[in-house]
Amino acid sequence: MIKDKSEYNILIIEDNPGDLFIFQEYLKDQIIDPNLYVAYNFDEAEGLLTSEEINLDIIFLDLSLPDKNGVELIQEIVKLSAKKPIVVLSGYSDVQFSIKSLHLGISDYLVKDDITGLTLYKSLRYNIERSKYIAQLEQSEKRYMDLFQLSPQPMWIFETETFNFLDVNKAALEHYGYAYEEFLKMSIYDLRPKKDFKLFEKYITDEKKKNQKNIKGFFNHQKKNGENIIVEITSNLISHNGEMVRISLANDITDRTKYIKAIEDQNKNLKEIAWIQSHVVRAPLARLMGIMHLLKLEEDKKDKSHFLFEEALKATDELDLIIREITEKTSNIEIDYDKDKI
Repeated sequence: MIKDKSEYNILIIEDNPGDLFIFQEYLKDQIIDPNLYVAYNFDEAEGLLTSEEINLDIIFLDLSLPDKNGVELIQEIVKLSAKKPIVVLSGYSDVQFSIKSLHLGISDYLVKDDITGLTLYKSLRYNIERSKYIAQLEQSEKRYMDLFQLSPQPMWIFETETFNFLDVNKAALEHYGYAYEEFLKMSIYDLRPKKDFKLFEKYITDEKKKNQKNIKGFFNHQKKNGENIIVEITSNLISHNGEMVRISLANDITDRTKYIKAIEDQNKNLKEIAWIQSHVVRAPLARLMGIMHLLKLEEDKKDKSHFLFEEALKATDELDLIIREITEKTSNIEIDYDKDKI
């Protein structure tokens, strides 16, 4: 049999010498060199659990100690365990109590008569790895929530069924003007102008049918002071306190939208001005061109080599060409912009 070469720091809290010997032998059969710590009562266990010199990986706990037992014992060990996995070793097969123990913070519940070397080792490996995974999740969620609170852009978390706010960051409070307590009494509907309710309900219905995890769109919002703004919302499903909720980031693009609208209006005015100016200039130019051609015809009868009329005709033709080019270029002007870069 291949033994586990990993190093484990294991605490066994057991007052029965016979059971303790068996558990130690079971662990040594599966692990090459386990670091085993033993406590025969709660006081000894407390001393080991509060020691700064011992970094435990797992705790095996008998529920009947001389100085403490049952629910009270579990509660005290959980407090001292620093979130290390705790596996209860009980002489009784009580399903209801085992379920209650898990709710109190126990990782696993084993009946002594059913324990073998392999089942004890499997419980050890499973609960140590599970504990590490939970710790990683908690650390990841903490980093995520730190980013949430420190984000310079408004962010909030809301329920997917009721749409009620569960949490908002400081940027959202400052941007929308509501106090934190006010936000928690509101839903995402309360940020919409009343005239947009039906449109927003339709949008929500359509998105539910799509069942998408990530949602992105542009919406009209209203601040507490009544100011209307345009926001770009990016929303994702996340796990928060054991429930699937949505986290949203709001990017206020009101100024950007106004800027683009101003450019569009300016461009429209430019086209109108160019069109008007080209036609205003073209009218006297057309008359001048007509007169010059008539004069040339008259002059041709007298003198075929008149230089001034030839140059004047060339100038009017060139001016006509320039006006045509101006009109063509201004009529083709279009706004080319990237919303994400403005």
